[in-house]
Formats: sequence, structure tokens, C-alpha cells
Amino acid sequence: MGPVQAGTAQSSLCTPRGCTSPAPSDPAMPLPGHLLPILVLLLAAGSPGWAWVPNHCRIPSQAMCNFVCDCGDCLDEAQCGYHGASPALGTPFTCDFELDPCGWRDISTSGYSWLRDRAGAALEGPGPRSDHTLGTDLGWYMAVGTHRGKETATAALRSPTLREAAPSCKLRLWYHTASGDVAELRLELTHGAETLTLWQSTGPWGPGWQELAVTAGRIQGDFRVTFSATRNATHRGTVALDDLEFWDCGLPTPQASCPLGHHHCQNKACVELQQLCDGEDNCGDLSDEDPRTCGQHTATDFETDLGLWSRSEGWARNHSAGSPDHPAWPCRDHSRNSAQGSFLVSVAEPGNLAALSSPELQASGASSCSLVFYYYLHGSEAGCLQLFLQTLGSSTPQAPVLLRRRRGELGTTWVRDRVDIQSAHPFQILLAGQTGPGGVVGLDDLILSEHCRPVLEVSTPQPLPPGPRVPVLGSLPPSSRLQDFCQQGHLACGDLCVPPEQLCDFEQQCAGGEDEQACGTTDFESPEAGGWEDASVGRLQWQRLSAQESQGAGAAATGHFLSLQRAWGQLGTEARVLTPMLGPSGPSCELHLAYHLQSQPRGFLALVVVDSGSRELAWQALSSSAGGWKVDKVLLGARRRPFRLEFVGLVDLDGPDQQGAGVDNVTLRDCSPMVITKRDREVSCNFERDTCSWYPGHLSDAHWRRVESHGPEHDHTTGQGSMGHSDRGGFQMGAGHLYSSAPCPLQATLCFWTPQTPWPGATVHTCSPGPRCQLCLRNVSASGTTSMGLRLLLFEGLRDGYHGTMALDDVAVRPGPCWAPDYCSFEDSDCGFSPGGQSLWRRQANASGHTAWGPPADHTTETAQGHYMVVDTSPDALPWGQTASLTSKEHRPLAQSACLTFWYHGSLLSPGALQVHLEEGRRHQVLSLSAHEGLAWQLGSVEVQAEQAWRVVFEAVGTGVAHSYVALDDLLLQDGPCPQPGSCDFESGLCGWSHRAWPGLGGYSWDWGGGAAPSRYLQPPVDHTLGTEAGHFAFFETGVLGPGGRAAWLRSEPLPATPASCLRFWYHMGFPEHFYKGELRVLLRSAQGQLAVWGTGGHRRHQWLEAQVEVASAKEFQIVFEATLGSQPALGPIGLDDVEYLAGQHCQQPAPSLGDTATPVSVPAVVGGALLFLMLLVLLGLGGRRWLQKRRSCPFQSNTEATAPGFDNILFNADGVTLPASVTSDP
Repeated sequence: MGPVQAGTAQSSLCTPRGCTSPAPSDPAMPLPGHLLPILVLLLAAGSPGWAWVPNHCRIPSQAMCNFVCDCGDCLDEAQCGYHGASPALGTPFTCDFELDPCGWRDISTSGYSWLRDRAGAALEGPGPRSDHTLGTDLGWYMAVGTHRGKETATAALRSPTLREAAPSCKLRLWYHTASGDVAELRLELTHGAETLTLWQSTGPWGPGWQELAVTAGRIQGDFRVTFSATRNATHRGTVALDDLEFWDCGLPTPQASCPLGHHHCQNKACVELQQLCDGEDNCGDLSDEDPRTCGQHTATDFETDLGLWSRSEGWARNHSAGSPDHPAWPCRDHSRNSAQGSFLVSVAEPGNLAALSSPELQASGASSCSLVFYYYLHGSEAGCLQLFLQTLGSSTPQAPVLLRRRRGELGTTWVRDRVDIQSAHPFQILLAGQTGPGGVVGLDDLILSEHCRPVLEVSTPQPLPPGPRVPVLGSLPPSSRLQDFCQQGHLACGDLCVPPEQLCDFEQQCAGGEDEQACGTTDFESPEAGGWEDASVGRLQWQRLSAQESQGAGAAATGHFLSLQRAWGQLGTEARVLTPMLGPSGPSCELHLAYHLQSQPRGFLALVVVDSGSRELAWQALSSSAGGWKVDKVLLGARRRPFRLEFVGLVDLDGPDQQGAGVDNVTLRDCSPMVITKRDREVSCNFERDTCSWYPGHLSDAHWRRVESHGPEHDHTTGQGSMGHSDRGGFQMGAGHLYSSAPCPLQATLCFWTPQTPWPGATVHTCSPGPRCQLCLRNVSASGTTSMGLRLLLFEGLRDGYHGTMALDDVAVRPGPCWAPDYCSFEDSDCGFSPGGQSLWRRQANASGHTAWGPPADHTTETAQGHYMVVDTSPDALPWGQTASLTSKEHRPLAQSACLTFWYHGSLLSPGALQVHLEEGRRHQVLSLSAHEGLAWQLGSVEVQAEQAWRVVFEAVGTGVAHSYVALDDLLLQDGPCPQPGSCDFESGLCGWSHRAWPGLGGYSWDWGGGAAPSRYLQPPVDHTLGTEAGHFAFFETGVLGPGGRAAWLRSEPLPATPASCLRFWYHMGFPEHFYKGELRVLLRSAQGQLAVWGTGGHRRHQWLEAQVEVASAKEFQIVFEATLGSQPALGPIGLDDVEYLAGQHCQQPAPSLGDTATPVSVPAVVGGALLFLMLLVLLGLGGRRWLQKRRSCPFQSNTEATAPGFDNILFNADGVTLPASVTSDP
């Protein structure tokens, strides 16, 4: 339905003299303005999602899909390959495929084709297990699946028609494939009759989601982008694509006036003065490159010849269309952004120089001679481009002065740079390129400013300087000098020739340490800056400054430091600086630094580890208004492959105050793999001081880190200390490894603590579920070996497409069983329990399925592999009336009363009784239970008050029935009184409620926490019991539900049959919008089946609500709280607190009181809706009658006429109807 507009050409026109009615021939009569709100409200009520757009934007078709929001709501950019939105400063136009394909469509010609998909739709297959946007199996992406044909096929995904990309336009996306799955991936751009290959690859590709960023450059007119995957008989062809982002693609919009320091283009756009005459169409109409402005500049684009730069050695003019088959070759030139355009490329052998010299130049007057040039470095980290100034005309020969040096891998893009030269003498500019293996160095668009005047008469032509005179920066420290007997790239020190792979490896080879100089450690006082090299391509760069040159809050008192400064690049915004290749490193390797950051409202400083193309965020500092110097340290840990360190920074130098960022006193400590510190021998660790011998693995995207914690999700040692922590963070798939550098004993037990509820679907390698785990090291396979052949130990946190975190604390190696006095699951030992008499109690599991007696599964893990204690009560083992006792070890006196809970299980055939005794000087019975309670594990509890040392004794009484038994599991001692069956305030845990995933529901489980717990999900800020963030509750985030699982259960312990009982509880539902719907239901589950007795769903206010449910069951039963999907989508938390089961009591309606919320019912909502609808019909009838009466009259003639009440403050927008705050605020 089209938009509804008021005040169209059909409406009456009111003037000071009166009104003009529409012509009688008009086919339709518009509704008067006072009826429009009624009509819109009715239509919105009848058509969900429909909305009135009062200010509809009409723009020409040329302005559609041009990366500029011409309409206020950006509807002109909808379905343009990205979601139409007015992006904030520095954010891209993005398509994440969560709602739709954003206009991208499949143009494949075979069954091998693209479709919108998500991991949750298929439980198996070679595709990704999660999307990139959300990192879960519920996120969407575009995918092409396995094709079983033998013929070669290409699946192509094409964008809608896009228009007018700016020179800085960059496309970034994430793709997922595995080596061997696809023959080739390709990204192409088509404009006019030309198709440019922006990127292509035949692999190999790493695991998980891979990032791809390419520069589109200036595109005039219409264009399309195509991403294609090719398969053949040996490649299955599974590929996924997600999060396409267009960065800085919009041209500047017309402005009435420009800020100071900007140029007003002919089309009224504003560009910076430095963008004039730079060889790029920044205005969008080429007026910034107008000959009238740039006529005095000398530009060489190499389209026909070398121009002024005719003195060349090792350079060749070429174009992409005629280039050799070289993957690193430029796919287009810079001048024309076309494969037909020409450029210069180095054809010298790797390691040799290609030199290009300008004519003899003279700077005119007091002005600087400026050179703008574009360069290309791709395919090799060893590629290097240097710019020298050779001064001429002096009485003594001058050595070339290095003005610029760029080295490394900059991607498949042309990068702009500029140098300003002030010289009283004539000079030449020398450009020296040096390629690395497989790399390319290119040049294009050399533009000399109007103040660069060629010297016409040169008496003695200056030859190009020979190679040794040009100071080329390789991977060697500047202080070293190569000797004739050492190979190129080797360092000569004394009698040694050190190969490149032994440079900066944290192992000193040279007596003077020359091989470990310029390797990252520096105070920046030396010009070599510790080997840190700027690799920025945007408008910021890292530069070594002195204290005298710096200004602002980050100014150093004395000396030099690394500072963020303005640059001439045109791509991106952040600045990058890297070390040479370092390592491998040892487990204790740390980086210490001093830094300052002052940037508001946005900005950051980060340390990234670059390893074989992958990038790992190791440390970051976010935007701050405090710009003083701080110190910090970063654990880098053991890295088996060489790596580089990179500082990335972003600040707004044009923002308020004196913004900036700097780094100083960078030190790498204990990084040698051979360094062994005291803490490297410590396997036992509480993580309060440091990480001891434990260090994170770096071969996956999941990383462990040491964190401090406060509140309910505290550490185990002190309650508010530090612990090992594995967070999903930025990783999408994989296993987080935590290694110990200390060799583990051959005969010992490893004890450690994990949170009670790890994330859904997560496991700890070799660890059984539960709050405490222990591991016998003799049963652990070696995860790695040292030169001594000793075994190493690792924790592996596994995830499978789910949000969440995992924590670890109090790791200890013990010669005997783990000590946990308040909990025993019997998984690793008998916890010090001793069977009396004939030793009839024994610890066992039912993994084989052929155990003579005992339950089929334990209670801890609910699997056959779990352990429990069991006694055979058959007459041949335990005659009728006799007892078999199980006695605990002695416990310390208790300062307050405590609750001992345990789970017991009896055979179907009269297993007998289970008696519980306490020994405190003398024995006295505290509980007697009939073990014949059904098929499930039963919960038992006794209150313990002991002023002296005490023991607990479990006695099974024989009944003389064959094949009978009694089993025990999961003993827990907690402070405070025992909760009633089926009741829990969740302050100390889940009581008798089980949150384990129920088979067939998708593997999801409820969580336990509090308002102060760090959580990736939105959850209740306070609990109901205490009303503070320190309180606890059970909760479930419905956003993880989907096709793979649509419900999660929280189950009570088995409860006895009841004719009438009452269940009372408080729940919290915090769904953000009306169309997000989850549902909470109460089920009764027994041998007779399953019965739903209560349920609520939909949008609820963010507060705790009370509910009461009458419960009746003729059989033993369990109460089940089920969180499920009401409809798609579902996003929001469901909280549960203060559950109270009143056995044998009917529910009574509580009297309303201040602060309480009545139990919600649906009848008032239905009645209210009907009354509202009738009122609207009445208003519509009255308004229509008035309209008919005044059809020929002039409405609104009187300024004193009253308007229709009740609609004054209603705002209509694209999302529906927004009421005033006074209407929507909660009472």
C-alpha cells in the first residue's frame, strides 16, 4: 500500500479571503485532516507493519542507490545491496542478510546456485555452524551448497545496480569455505562494457569466517558487484557469504557554504583543499581537477609515455589487460580505474632495485614543491618503495636523503602519498622499488605542483645513483653491514652469517646482540624506532615525534615517542604500525608499554597480533577524555609461528580539545622459548597474581584470558578475584585452548573449578559436567611434548555456534583425590566415604549396560558414563532387616545450621528403606525414606546442626527381594535451612531444579545468575527475592531458539501425587518490541503423560510479575517450566524467581498492595480492545457525518474552532503509532 499524504493537490486551499473547493469533476474527495489519524489508526490495527509516511521523499532515479541518503529515512537506499540507513560517522552501509538479501540475487545458470540460509536450518553438513553477524546458528547468510555433479559450474551472486562510487569506496565482506571445497572464488565489478576483477583466489583458505576488503575506487555512473564461486568434479563447492559492507562510497553532498579550509565544487559539494589536483574526482563532477585550477601542475599518468620521468632503470610501463599471469599484478590502473589503463611496474629481480628519476627541478620562490604519487605494494611482505631527495649544484656531492619509505603488504589498491620539498638548490626526486618473492611494486599518477619548475639547461646530467648509495631498508637492522661472504638477506656479525629466520627470534646469535636489535623493544629515542614501521593508507599515520614537536595532553616531558599524526592517504581512517617478523615466542612472553589516548566521542588504540594472514586482538584501550600517560602489559604467550605486532589507532584530530594518541617505552620481556621463569613451573594456580604456567593457544579464534570478576558470577578463590575466562568475543567457531608450560606429573590428580552453568552446547575437554571436575593425569593423552618427552596439559573449551562464556579457577595438582568438602558427585572417587561391615556399597557406572544392579544413568551427568554409589539389597547379599552402612569422613564443626541434600534411587522391586544418621559423639537418626519412589532419582535433604566434629551415615535396609538396590549421588552441603520440595529462591543455586537439556529439545538449558553478572544477554537488572542486583534468579534467553531447538526445560525434583496443591512463582519477561514473542509455560510431567496448566507470552513490561497455578496429579510428577517460541522472531529474556510449592493447599488470590502487580489475565485486554474498536467506529461515524455536512463549506475558517481532542500528540511514523510519554509510561 502506498503512503498516505495530507495536503495533496486535491485538498481545499484556504486564503485570507476564503477557501477554494475542488472542481466538481474531481473523481475523489479527500478526507479532512481531522479524520486522517482515525483512518490510519484503523488501518494500522488491521494491517500489522503498515505505517503512514507523512513526508514521502521523491527523488530522481539517478539518486537511487548512490550511497547517499537523500530521504530522511534513507528509503532511496533500500534494497541497494545493503540496508538503507543513515550511517553514523565512520560506519558503513551494511547487509547482514538477517532480514532479507538486500537486493542481491542469484544469477547462476545451473543447479549450483546461491540462496539465503542459516546454520540452524540444517543440523549437519559442511557449511558454517554459525553466521558471522550474530555468531550463532540462528543468524542468516547467503550460501551455495554442495553440488554433486561432475561438471564445472559457477554460482554467481549479483548486487542491484549501484551508482556513483567515490574514490575512497571500499567493499568489505566475510566468506566461509574450506580448502578443497571450492575451485575458485572471484569478486568482480561491472560498469559499462568493462568487468574488473577486484579479487580472485584459488586458496588455500583458513578455517572459519575469512575477511576480504577491496577498494572499488571512483566509478562514474551505474555499476554492479558480483561474487562468484566455481566448483568442479573434485571440489564440492560449499561457500557462505555474510556482512557485506560498503565503506566511504558516497560522494559529498551539495552545501550552501563550505567550512574553512575547504573548496566549493561546481556542484556545490565541499572537498578539502589537499584534494585539489590530486588526480581523483573527489567532487563528483571533476571540478576539483579542472584545468583552470590545475593547469600549472605537471601530471604523468603513463598512458602514452613516461613524461618527465624518462630516466628509468628496472621499471616498465604496462597495463592489466596485457599483464603476465601473476596473482599480485594490479587489475587496473589508478588514472582511469580500468584494466586498459597504464602504469609503471617494477620488473627488476626480487631483491634488486628499480630506480626512477625526475628531471632536475627547482622550487619556485619560498613555496614548497609538492609531489603527489600513487603506489601499489602487494604480494610480498618484503616489497618496498622508497623516495629520496638528491640535492644538486652543491660544491660537494650530497648523498640521497630518504623522505618516504613504505614496505610490506598493502593489498590490491593504489595508495596516495605526498611529499613537500623545500630546497634552495636544484634537486632530483628518486623513486626506488624493490620487490619481494611473488610481489609487485607499482607507480601511477605522479603529479608535480605548480611550484616545481624543471631546470631547462643542465650542464652536467646526473646519473642515477648506484645501488650501494641508496640506503635500502631490508629486514636487517640499520647498524649491520652485509659482508661479501654472506648471502643476500643474511646478517654478518663477527664470523657468523645469521639467516633471516633467526633475526628477531628472541634468541641472541651475535655476541653484541645485533640480530635482536630493531625487534620491537624501544624507547623511540633512536631513529630506527625499534623496527616499528608505519603501514597506514588513510588520513592518519604513526610518526616518531619529539617532546618539542608534540602538543596537548599526550605530550611527553622529554625524549621521543610514537604519535598519531595526519597523513596524505585516501583509504580508511585508522593508522597502523608494525614490527618486523618476530618469534616464535615462549609462554611467558609479555609486552609492556606506556600509552596515552584522548579522543571523544570515538577513538581507540589496539594491539593486534598478525600471524600468517590472521589477526588477533590482544589488547585495546577505548575512547577516553583523560589523555594522561598510562602503563599496561599484555600477555602474548607461546606462539609456534613467527608473527608481527601491530598498533592500530584512530582519533578525530579535528574534534574538540586536543585529541591524540601515543605509544612509548615498548618492551618485550621473557619472550624466548627457552626462558623458564618460576611461574612457568606452577601448574596449580588461583589466577589471583597472574596466570602461572597457563597461557592461551592462538591457533583458533577462541581465546582464554585472565579477568577480574565481581558480583554473583565471582571467581571461586575469593569471591571477587581473578579467574581464567573464555569468551565468545569476536570468534565464530573453534576451540579455545589453555596450555600449561609446566610438565605434568605422571601420577597425580588435576582438580579445578568451573561455573555451575557453562554456555549451552559447551564442554570442557576431558571434564565431566558439574561445579567441580577432576582429572586423573595418567588417563590423559599427550597434547604436546617437550624435548624431554614430558607431557603437557591443556584445557579445551569447545563451542558450536552459541553465545556464551566459560570460566576456570583454582587449578590444583594433588597426589590424591580432589578435596571438595561441600560437594561429591562420585565421578572421580568415593569422596572419603567408607562402606562398613562387608563393604556392600560400591562406586560404579553403567557404561557397559550390563551392570548387575543399579540405575541405568547417574544423576550428575544423566548418562551411563556417570558414577554413583550403590548397594545390593538382594537377600543373598543383604538379608531381610539387616543394614549396610556408608559413612563419610569426619567434618569440621559448623558455625551455623546447614542443609545436606542428596539424590537417591531405588529399584522397582521393593528396594527397602534408606536411613540417614548423624554421628556427633553419638549416632542419631535424622531421616528415613522408602527408596521405592518410582523410576527417577529422588531428592532428599536433612538439616545439620553440629557444634562438634561430625559424620553422616547412610544405611540401606534389606527387604529380602531379589534384584533390588539403593543408589546415592550428588551430595551437597550448603549453609542455611533446606528448601521445601519444589521450592527455591535461587540465591544459593537451583535447589532441586534441574536445568539440564532435555533430549529432543535441541540441547538448550536455563541459566542461573543475577543482575550484576556479566552477560551478553539482556536480563533482569534485579532479582525478586532481594530486589537488588546482588540477588539471583533462573533465566533463559529465547533468542537462541530456532529450528534446531524450540524449547528449554527447568524441571523440579519428582513430587508425590497430590489432589490439590498450589504453585506460586514470580516471572520476568523483557521482550523489546511487540513483535518479539516468547512464551513461558508450566507443564506437569508424569507417567501418565504431559499436561500444560499455565502459559503466558508476548510483550510484557520489564518487571517481576506474580503467577499462581493449581496443581493436581494422581501419580508422582515433575513441574516443568518451559521457555519456548510463541512465534518468530523471538528475542528477549525470561526470568524466574521465588518458586514456592505449597503441597496440599489451594491457591488464594493475594490482596493487592503497593508495589505488587496483580496476576495478568487476558480477559481485560480483550474487553479493552473491543471498547477501543467501538470508540473508533463512533468517532469515524461522527467525523464522517461532519464531513458530509461541510463538504461544500470551508473547514478551519475560524481560528477559534476547537480541534478533535485525543489526537493532539500522536506521532505517526514508519514503524506504527507512537503515543506520548504520558500515555505509555508505566504507572
